[in-house]
Amino acid sequence: MTLRDELAAYAAATHADSWTTVEGRRVPEADAVPQRNNAVKLDATVLYADLAESTQLVKTKKPWFAAEVYKNYLYSAGRIISSLDGVITSYDGDRVMGVFIGDSMNTNAARAALRINYAVTKILMPALQARYPDSTYQIKQRVGVDTSSRFIARTGVRGNNDLVWVGNAANNAAKMAALSKGCTSYISANVYGMLSKKAKYASGTDDDMWKDLGTSDLGYRIYGSTYWSSF
Repeated sequence: MTLRDELAAYAAATHADSWTTVEGRRVPEADAVPQRNNAVKLDATVLYADLAESTQLVKTKKPWFAAEVYKNYLYSAGRIISSLDGVITSYDGDRVMGVFIGDSMNTNAARAALRINYAVTKILMPALQARYPDSTYQIKQRVGVDTSSRFIARTGVRGNNDLVWVGNAANNAAKMAALSKGCTSYISANVYGMLSKKAKYASGTDDDMWKDLGTSDLGYRIYGSTYWSSF
């Protein structure tokens, strides 16, 4: 069979086969979802953390300097996601995606966003400035969070495959993480409406940490924050 014939047969089989879906109770591993047309349905909240202006970082700084910034940011974001019961589902260059499930998924994801801001401001920047006191570089980053039902399928070739997460949350979270509205954390109205008090109000006050930014940027209501949450 030629490669052309193989691809044509695969595409035809994908369209012809019926889908078998199961309701998920945990974030699946790739090898837990059979290939062919099998999928897991899961209500989940997605966090997308993005190191901003990374192209400029790579263009203007030494490779080792940029690599150090990447390593520290992605490690910190990943550890914070995991510490709040999130599951890291992908690293993509200067970005990391985490998935949260369960009754506290929105609160945990929002708290993770605020903790990532704390880590950058209070841990990573001081470490960078201590090592390179003459550097004027400032770590900039943004986090987007949204929630939706997900349709999770396995894709790729044998021996090199992964999960594709179909649903609005991942796309929306990535779009929010790309916004330039003066905030470091962005969440959708659906996430905001499910936050607990500890993720919504500044500690010991009735001050809402999230500002209503309206619907004009992405076509749906979003909230932004410049707050951080210590740990």
